[in-house]
Amino acid sequence: MRGIWSFLKVFDLKALLVSGMAVLSTWYCLTYGVTANFPLTLIATAIVFPIVFAIGHAFKRRENALDDYGIIKAHGRAIYFAARDWLPERDDDRLARIEYILGHMLRACRDMFKSPLSEMPVHEKRVYAAFSELSEFVKRMRSEGLASGECSRCNQYISKMIVSFEQIKHIYQYRTPRTLNAFSDFFIVLLPVLYGPYFAHEAAEYSMALVYVMPILFSIILVGLSNIQEHLEDPFDQIGEDDVAINAEKFIALLGCETDDCEPALEA
Repeated sequence: MRGIWSFLKVFDLKALLVSGMAVLSTWYCLTYGVTANFPLTLIATAIVFPIVFAIGHAFKRRENALDDYGIIKAHGRAIYFAARDWLPERDDDRLARIEYILGHMLRACRDMFKSPLSEMPVHEKRVYAAFSELSEFVKRMRSEGLASGECSRCNQYISKMIVSFEQIKHIYQYRTPRTLNAFSDFFIVLLPVLYGPYFAHEAAEYSMALVYVMPILFSIILVGLSNIQEHLEDPFDQIGEDDVAINAEKFIALLGCETDDCEPALEA
């Protein structure tokens, strides 16, 4: 069932439109006897190769975003453990404060990456404000008795978190080459129509029930590859099946789990 839903996300109105145009072109060529045996290498050169390259590049961007997201969470958790375990006395207010700051930071990141680029300045200020609060929190731990070397280590954690955020921000801001995408989109619409004479030529070997199967399949495959690339292009927009989801609530809930007793509550 999930596979069908994933396919429906790829098969959209654009696929229907291009398929309809290809069928119409094939019908016209069959009706008026316009046939030609075009080479299929043209489709591979003009569409398949550029799209496959773009998909590979977009998938690499997604993997880099996942790595940096993991770094932010890992170092945030390390700062939480420092607040809990590195000071002589445990303070529940201190732990509540670091949980709030980390939650605020992740929610601000999520709001920023899911929003349009035009809203980026507003959300970016919230993220930097959260990092500032995190720096102040480490400074406060120093006044509470945390050793200077351990404070320096916590500040290094913050520095690495900021570096990872900046790298994710660049993934959010910049896309794969726009000219390459425009080139592929143009030929995805054009070639299934231009290949009407080829489909008409090949239809001589098929029964009438299968005449329009090839142009429809060609159109669905090409548009589907294009849609997959577009879904991977922005790994945070929550449109594609493979997007990166920033779950700030789950991260904060797991911070306070010191035993296995909290697992049922998290699953619920």
